Amino acid sequence: MDNVNPASPSDQDCAEDKFEGIIGNGTGLKFVLTEVQRVAPTDSTVLVLGETGTGKELIAHAIHHISPRCGRPFIKLNCAAIPFDLLESELFGHEKGAFTGAIAQKMGRFEMADTGTLFLDEIGDIPLALQPKLLRVLQEQEFERLGGGRTHRINIRLVAATHRDLAEMVKRNEFRSDLYYRLNVFPVVLPPLRERRPDIPQLVSHFVGLFARRVGKHVDHIPKETLDAFTSYSWPGNVRELQNLIERAVILSNNGVLPNPLPKSDKNGNTNPLSVSDENPVTVTLSQGTFDGSTRALILRALQRAEWIIGGPSGAAARLGLKRTTLIAKMKKLGISRPVRQVEVAGLNQNLEPDRPWQPTAD
Repeated sequence: MDNVNPASPSDQDCAEDKFEGIIGNGTGLKFVLTEVQRVAPTDSTVLVLGETGTGKELIAHAIHHISPRCGRPFIKLNCAAIPFDLLESELFGHEKGAFTGAIAQKMGRFEMADTGTLFLDEIGDIPLALQPKLLRVLQEQEFERLGGGRTHRINIRLVAATHRDLAEMVKRNEFRSDLYYRLNVFPVVLPPLRERRPDIPQLVSHFVGLFARRVGKHVDHIPKETLDAFTSYSWPGNVRELQNLIERAVILSNNGVLPNPLPKSDKNGNTNPLSVSDENPVTVTLSQGTFDGSTRALILRALQRAEWIIGGPSGAAARLGLKRTTLIAKMKKLGISRPVRQVEVAGLNQNLEPDRPWQPTAD
């Protein structure tokens, strides 16, 4: 891929709003943003993984804003929202007369994103028949429009996102393995909102202010009971669900007081017994097994940066926002063990304790 020249001085505002719309200071979110800052200056493909409503598009925007491509096009496409027979045209464009209804030439999203960033959301929904063409443009940075014979060369940086488990889809022959490996260069796993409970009050305050201005209401009081209900709720729809419920609550508010918009069954914490004190910003994602391959890579990176120290303030567990015992359990489940060190004995390299697997000890 050709290099992109650094952004001009007129693009300096990009850095100022690089994390615009991303609210929270919890350990799990901080780890994600650290990963974003590491990969953004490169041209590497990023695969953003997370449940629906966790803010994958915001992360894609942040990657673009921190990158040298800031100030150039940021083009997005939700692959699940486009019918199969139109998706190829949306991605690659078409020539006039390429098919019935093609009354004019059309530029595709890849061409629109030239020199910039292309964000493909829900990439797990791309049909198998279209995946070889997508793989080619990612590898060769060239394509042809539908109905055309001319090869177009482009220079784009791809950020893809999905809530699906692509590794499992590969096993079921529902997703091409070569495309998966091409996409999974640098995975970023977003924690669901139920793992970001310390961030919920800040998110609530942000959305209350946003929607109060939008609907012309003054809301200056959020009762403790309402905030407690928010922090104990399971949030299956994540931040998007919180945003929509806050909008409803602002509309229903009277005398500047925010009401509780949650179902009655959740006001008493029945749907989610987890209390705020039980919060652990990464544990649920790691225990779900939805993204085992990416989770394994995430843990390995943290271990390597901590020089395989698990406990302590600078250990891998603290970096991941996990308890030391929880991280050890996850390592065992995922088959992660410390590389066996080599020692020089009588001029020969021999493994230390060759027949015994590495067992974590107190650090």
